[in-house]
Amino acid sequence: MLWEQVVFDKAQWELPSTKNGAPLIVPLSHQALAILKELEPVTAHRSRYVFPNARDAKRPMSNVAIKAALDRMGYGGKMTAHGFRAMARTLLQEELKYPVHLIEMQLAHRVADMHGRAYNRTEFIDDRKEMMQAWADYLDNLRHPPDSTH
Repeated sequence: MLWEQVVFDKAQWELPSTKNGAPLIVPLSHQALAILKELEPVTAHRSRYVFPNARDAKRPMSNVAIKAALDRMGYGGKMTAHGFRAMARTLLQEELKYPVHLIEMQLAHRVADMHGRAYNRTEFIDDRKEMMQAWADYLDNLRHPPDSTH
């Protein structure tokens, strides 16, 4: 993730090209924006990467660093960085009841339709923005469940 791709006033991350070659707009929740705003003064002055490599700020954080962080938090052998995508994919559909096409589009997976992507240019930004906010709220509620006494 590059700082130049984060568009704070639109609350989105704009990737010019993903692994499948297509551009992607990722709507950002209020929580994600708050984290990025807090992180900006820490890393933006020394790197173009939001999450720079600890040894060389000209490179992004490595998969090894992410795995090591998960291991230190007690998730070694239980979760991987990519596993968070799978977890989100499952819970967005099963728990939050979002349609598969929105979830797959959010994950930058090619979404097949009867005409193929050649004719379908829709990005469902408003729907995906709502979904990402609902996801962030869901995660917040897992961490701090709403008071059930009211």
